Amino acid sequence: MAHLFINTIEAGRTIDDIYMAKDPILRSTTRGDLYIAMYLCDSSGQLNGRMWQATEAVYSSLPKPGFVHIQGRSELYQNNLQIIINNISVVDPDKVNVEDFLARTDKDTDQMFKEVQDILKTIKNAHLKALVDSFLDDADLMAKFCKAPAAVKMHHNYLGGLLEHTHNMLKVAVSILPLYPQVQSDVVLAGIFLHDLGKTEELSYDMAFSYTDSGQLIGHIAKTLVMLTKKADALAANGKEIDSHILDTMGHIILSHHGQYEFGSPKLPATPEAFMVNYIDDLDAKICQVTTVIDNEVSDSNWTPWQNALQTRLYTKRI
Repeated sequence: MAHLFINTIEAGRTIDDIYMAKDPILRSTTRGDLYIAMYLCDSSGQLNGRMWQATEAVYSSLPKPGFVHIQGRSELYQNNLQIIINNISVVDPDKVNVEDFLARTDKDTDQMFKEVQDILKTIKNAHLKALVDSFLDDADLMAKFCKAPAAVKMHHNYLGGLLEHTHNMLKVAVSILPLYPQVQSDVVLAGIFLHDLGKTEELSYDMAFSYTDSGQLIGHIAKTLVMLTKKADALAANGKEIDSHILDTMGHIILSHHGQYEFGSPKLPATPEAFMVNYIDDLDAKICQVTTVIDNEVSDSNWTPWQNALQTRLYTKRI
C-alpha cells in the first residue's frame, strides 16, 4: 500500500500507516484522564497527534523519537488538522528508511552549495578570504552544513534547510549591497556564511530534528564563535595570522545576528554590516515561516489560526 503522506491528509480521512513520532508528552485532561500528545512526521511535514484514554504503559513504550504504526482518523480542531490515534504500535527503525521520514529541501543542494561558493569567491580581503576558505576546505563540516536543518521548528526546519537559508541570505545580500556603498560587502558575505555554522553541532537530525545535549547547553551562537576561534588559531599556527580587528568584527556579527536580547542575542548590532546580516536573517526566516504556514493551511477560512511565533493571524487568500 502506498504511503499516505502528511501533506495529503484531509479532515475525515482514515489513517493506517507508519509515521515518525516526535516529542510525545503524557498529559491529563481537566477530568484527570490521561492522553498522549505528539507530532507525527514524514518527509512532507508534520501534524499533531492525540491519543485519548492513554496509559502510562503505552506512553513508556513509545520511542522518543522513533517510528510508529498509527490507526486512527484525521479531524479539524479549532481550524487545525490533527490525527486522533486509536491504536499505536512501535516499528523497528531497521525496517524503514529514516530519510524517507525527514522533511528535506525541494531545491538542488549541489547547485545551492556551488552558488554559495561562487558568491564567497568574490571576497577580496585576504584575511576574510583565508577564514572563509578554511571553513569551505573542511569537508566534514561542509557535508554537515549541506545536510543540517536551520531549526527544529521555526524556519527552514528540514534537511538542507541551513544551506538553503544561507544561500537565500547571500543572494539577498548580493542584490542589495550595491545600494549601500558604505557597507563593507566582504564583511557581510563572510558574516552571512559564518553566522549559523554552529547549528551543525547544535542540532541533531539523524532520527528527528532535535537539539544535541551540547546544543542545549551551549547553543549555536557560542558554538559558531568557538569554531571561528579554532579556525583562526589553526591558520595562525600555519603562519597565516588573522588580524584581531577582523576577528572581532566577525565575532560581533555572530554574537549580534539575532538582533535583540530577548531573541537570545548576547550583543546588539553595532556596525552597518551586523545590522544588514541581522535584517537579512530575520527577513528570510520570517518569509519562510509565513509561507510555510499559509501553504499548510487546510481550513476554508481566509485566515489562519493565531500564530504565536509571529504574533498574528495570516491572510491566506491570494490575488
